[in-house]
Amino acid sequence: MSRQPILMWFRRDLRLSDHPALTAACKSGAPVIPVFICDDLVDGYGAASKWRLGLGVETLAESLIKRGSSLILRRGGALDALRKLTQETGAGAVYWTRQYDPVAVTRDTKVKETLKAEGIDARSFGGHLMFEPWTVETGSGGFYKVYTPFWKSVKDRDVEAPLSTPGSIQAPETWPESDALEDWTLGAGMNRGAQVVRPFVQLGEEAAATRLDAFMAHKVATYNEGRDIPSEDRTSNLSENLALGEISPHQCWHAGVRALEEGKSGAEVFLKELVWREFAYHLMHHTPHIVSDNWREAWDDFPWNEDAQKAEVWAWKRGRTGIRFVDAAMREMYVTGRMHNRGRMIVASYLCKHLMTHWKIGLHWFEDCLIDWDPASNAMGWQWSAGSGPDATPYFRVFNPVAQLDKFDKQRAYVSRWIAEGHSNPHEDALRYFEAIPRHWGMTPQDAYPDPIVAADEGRKRALSAYENRDF
Repeated sequence: MSRQPILMWFRRDLRLSDHPALTAACKSGAPVIPVFICDDLVDGYGAASKWRLGLGVETLAESLIKRGSSLILRRGGALDALRKLTQETGAGAVYWTRQYDPVAVTRDTKVKETLKAEGIDARSFGGHLMFEPWTVETGSGGFYKVYTPFWKSVKDRDVEAPLSTPGSIQAPETWPESDALEDWTLGAGMNRGAQVVRPFVQLGEEAAATRLDAFMAHKVATYNEGRDIPSEDRTSNLSENLALGEISPHQCWHAGVRALEEGKSGAEVFLKELVWREFAYHLMHHTPHIVSDNWREAWDDFPWNEDAQKAEVWAWKRGRTGIRFVDAAMREMYVTGRMHNRGRMIVASYLCKHLMTHWKIGLHWFEDCLIDWDPASNAMGWQWSAGSGPDATPYFRVFNPVAQLDKFDKQRAYVSRWIAEGHSNPHEDALRYFEAIPRHWGMTPQDAYPDPIVAADEGRKRALSAYENRDF
C-alpha cells in the first residue's frame, strides 16, 4: 500500500458521489488531498459563473470537512500549483475529471505531460459526460453533425451506474497550507446583484439530488408539455448543478430511465435533453472552434453588427427592447441567474436576427450573467439560434417574439412577473430586477415601458433581406 498522497484536483466536478477520480483515489489506500486551483481559466469566467463557482467550492469544502477531510485552495497557474503541492506533500499522483473546452484541454495536456515526465502519476477520469466524445462515431467513422442520428446512436447504450460516495477519505499526516476562499473575491463582479440572485441558488450535491428527486416525482410525467411554459416551474432546474458537476449526468440518466419504466412518458424528452448536452460536448471536442468562431465558414463574411456598445444592443442587455418576451427573459436572468429555455431561444433569435448582431456578443453576455453557464451548451445554443452552427435552426426561420408570447404565455403571467413598468402593483420579482442591475443604468420601476426598438415584423423582414441571395 502506497503511503504517498494523491492530489485530487477538483474543477467543475464539485461532488463526492459518482466521482470516478475521487473513488479511484480513495480505493488506492493512499492519503487523499483534495485541491482546488484558481488559475487563469477560472479567473477568466464571467461575473455570475465565477461567483456561483465560488459558492460551489465553499459547499464542497464543507462536505469534505464533515468527512474528516479538507479542501486545499491555491491560486496561480495550475501546473505550478500542482508541482509545488507535490513537493510540499510528497504526493506521487494527481487525479482529475476531464474537461473538454479548448483552453482546458490545452492546460490539462501540458499538466499531464509535465507531471508524468517528473515521475508523477497524472491521470484524468471521465464523469462529466456519459459518453466520451471520441467513442461516438458515425457508420463511416466520423463524428455526428446532426443531433437526431446522434441520439439514435447512443440512446440504447449502457450508461454506467452511478458510483457511491466513498465511505472514507483518508487524510494525510499533515495538511499543506491553504488560501482563504474569501481572499479570492470570486464574487466581486456581481456587486449588489449577488444578494438578489442568492435566494434562487440551490447549492451542492445534496440540493441537486433533492431537485432531481422532486422533478422525477412531480414534474417529469408532463415534462414534454410543461417545459415550454415559462411562467410555470415545470423543468428540472438542474442546469446550475450539472454545469459545476454537483450532480452527474449518469445520476440524472438513471433517474430518467426509472421514471420512463414507471410509465412517465415525459422522461424520454428529459433523456433527450441530457443527450443534447452530450451532443454539445461531442461537437466542442471534434470542432473546438465552435466556442469562438462560426461553425459554418459560410457565415464568416455575414454583415453582423459587432459593436457591443451599440444602443440597440444595450437595450437588449438591459431588458428594454420594448418586446415583452425578450425583456422578461433578460430580467429573469438578472434576478435568478438563469433563464427559461424558451426565453433563451427568443432572446438569442431577437439579438442575432431582429437586431442583426453577432452571436458572440450574446455568448459573452450570457457567460457574464448566467450561474448555469456551460461552455459547450452556451456555444452551441447561440450558434443554433444564429443559424451559423451545427444542427442549427434554419437561418430563414426567425422567431416572432410576439407570436411566441401569445403561444407560450397566453395569460401574460411570465411577463407580469418580470416587467414592472406600467403596473400599479408590480410583482416582487419584477422589482428585484432594479435591485440587481448596476445603479449607473439609471432605471426605476416608474419609467415608461419603451416602444419596440425593432418591431417583430420589421425585424423579420430585415433579417430575410440580409439572408437573400446568400449561399448558406
